[in-house]
Amino acid sequence: MIRWDCRLTMEFLRLHALSSNMARLLPTCCLLLIASTTPLWSQSGGNGGRNVNREAMWPAPTAEDWAKPCLITWQRSFEDAVTVAQETGKAILICVNMDGEIASEHYAGIRYRQAEIAALYEPYVCVIASVYRHNPRDFDEEGRRIPCPRFGTVTCGEHIAIEPGLYDKYFEGTRVAPRHIALELDGQEMYDVYYAWDTDSVFQAIEDGIRQRPEPPPPPPRGDRSLLDRIASRDVRDREALEAAYREADRDLKQAMLTAALQKPEGEQTDLLRLAIFGLDPELSRLARQALAKSRSPQSVGLIAEALQTPMEAGEKETLLQTLEKLGQKSPKARSLAGVYRGLGSASQSVSLKNWSTALAENSGSEQSGDWQAIESRLDYQGAMSKANPDDPEIQLQLVEASLALAVDPQTAEVLNADPRTAAQYGRLLFEDVRQHAEKAEALGAEGWRLHAAFAVAAHHLGNQQEAYARAIQAVEAGMPEQAQGWTEMLVMALFASARQSAIADAIRQKRDWPHRWLSDVHAAYNVLAEHPHGTEAQVAAHYDFMKAMGVRRQAARILDRGLQRFPGSWDLHQRFRDQVLERRGAEALEPTYDALLARPDAPALMHWYAGFAALTTAEYHKRAGRLEQTQAAYERALQHYENSIQKQAETRETSDHYIALILAGQARLALEAGDLSAALADILASFDRRPQAAASFDGLGFSPVATAKMLLSQLQDEEGAAMRQRLQQALDQLEALDPSLLELPAYERGIPQ
Repeated sequence: MIRWDCRLTMEFLRLHALSSNMARLLPTCCLLLIASTTPLWSQSGGNGGRNVNREAMWPAPTAEDWAKPCLITWQRSFEDAVTVAQETGKAILICVNMDGEIASEHYAGIRYRQAEIAALYEPYVCVIASVYRHNPRDFDEEGRRIPCPRFGTVTCGEHIAIEPGLYDKYFEGTRVAPRHIALELDGQEMYDVYYAWDTDSVFQAIEDGIRQRPEPPPPPPRGDRSLLDRIASRDVRDREALEAAYREADRDLKQAMLTAALQKPEGEQTDLLRLAIFGLDPELSRLARQALAKSRSPQSVGLIAEALQTPMEAGEKETLLQTLEKLGQKSPKARSLAGVYRGLGSASQSVSLKNWSTALAENSGSEQSGDWQAIESRLDYQGAMSKANPDDPEIQLQLVEASLALAVDPQTAEVLNADPRTAAQYGRLLFEDVRQHAEKAEALGAEGWRLHAAFAVAAHHLGNQQEAYARAIQAVEAGMPEQAQGWTEMLVMALFASARQSAIADAIRQKRDWPHRWLSDVHAAYNVLAEHPHGTEAQVAAHYDFMKAMGVRRQAARILDRGLQRFPGSWDLHQRFRDQVLERRGAEALEPTYDALLARPDAPALMHWYAGFAALTTAEYHKRAGRLEQTQAAYERALQHYENSIQKQAETRETSDHYIALILAGQARLALEAGDLSAALADILASFDRRPQAAASFDGLGFSPVATAKMLLSQLQDEEGAAMRQRLQQALDQLEALDPSLLELPAYERGIPQ
């Protein structure tokens, strides 16, 4: 399961919605004891939820609330939690949370930060699951952990990574938040709480779960253990103590700690090892890698992947690869990563990247697309020749190529698209002709890469992907020449890359080994497409995504950099570039990176729009971390970039106004949390005025302008706020008159028991 982007965003000029976290968790704004057959409380509803003051049931956290630390101690993985539970006799408590959902916000921002509530959780071994990222990265350049600002203790990567396994084992096919599941030592559920209309019911279940449970034996003594004795512990408290001690230790103690980690691999002190691997002492780094090579847990796979990106001797690298292969018996990720490094270490036997690069460079700048009338004339000529020589396989194959040239030429699509009603039908007929001619040529004895290429492209456009993949592999392996650089050859190379990717993915899903040369083929084919005159930005994105997913991020970064040089205005590549900057250097580096791009003499006008999006993204990360002044400043910079974008390119107005409206609503949320209701009202009304159609859209924090307005409305209850309440209600009524769906509950909250 992949890590999801939190933002519902739109592709420039097309308002293209991206995947959102909202599809992954079904929020509830309420909790229900699942063992009971009816909800603990009923709600009257209707009219988009207007009759129910959800905002009063679960008050939103204020800036002061968020500034308090989370007081619940979370274990870093479910495996750690199980080990600690067995050692201490404590039950496990799984907590599930969701950004933007009103009850989840209340728990995360208020309840988890209250000492009396944290005390209820203390008798449990706790883990937190949330698929939302609040920090852009989990570790800094020196290997130090960056705790999640929402939950503390864990990194965002940890509370994201834990969710899929918990879903498979305990969520019973339903993603719902907030949720609390208690487990006994044997894995049996004690209770599963969600869908209730008050927090007291939840806390009562948590308290009763311990009260009704037999008293566990006294926990093992902790205070009299030496630092080195704690190396074998998987408890988060010991992990934190060890990592803090290592950062302050002298070299001798650091070496002793790493030696202990080498001797006690059961502790899986990967984050302790990380500090050494990315430290400045090469000898300690080598010792840490030796300890890492002794790992028995799939939890270490990520660190092994990162370690393999650092300089080391060939023997060390081979040892780590062998560790991955051993871990691969339990971890598909480890097996895949080992295959990736084995594959990258050898050249493709099917695609000669050197020969292709030379041929492409020699033909650089030449026109690859033929004259459309000439293509038609060629087809007419080859049709006549085929009739005159019906049994000649070569002439029939030439007819296949002429038919294919017409079918794949971009001008053909333009002509067909003149009538959208028939475009798809006539386009399909063209590829049906190609297939029929190819079948006749093959029956006559034609063979070779040209025939396979025609079958591959036709099958792809006719929806037979497996045949397309098989024929593309045959075409490439039959010697498709580097000098062949038309549309057909580009499509065949892309299908070849996809075929190998698909085969690798199938093998991973089925937990089978796969030939390392497949990875070499994928990498080489995409590198050819990156230089091909008809290569596309989508192919660059696919190459980057594949290499990143396979765990080789540095190679992926080089792919992305080269792609952006060729396609500087690509939304898809900029989305990945932002994520890469955030992951590698943190939110503080995002705006300076785009400022530098914007300052280039050859910067396209669209870069103002992207700089605005970078500033907005930065603001939201500041907000998650509680840096409110920086949030406000980044919002202001984003507004200016979007205004500049409208001035430089009028066609960006629609999307710029959309994000300006979300920024104004974000500023309203800041004012609301700070208790400045007048400023909050001014900002939310400005948001509605700027682009009312954006009122129900979510920002990267999971809030819509309408949600913020409803929260503000709930706080304007006294006489002093009556006039402001009236103005805000009028604005909401106007939105409802414009489009009633703008005031409806989000799609992911509809259908929840009322």
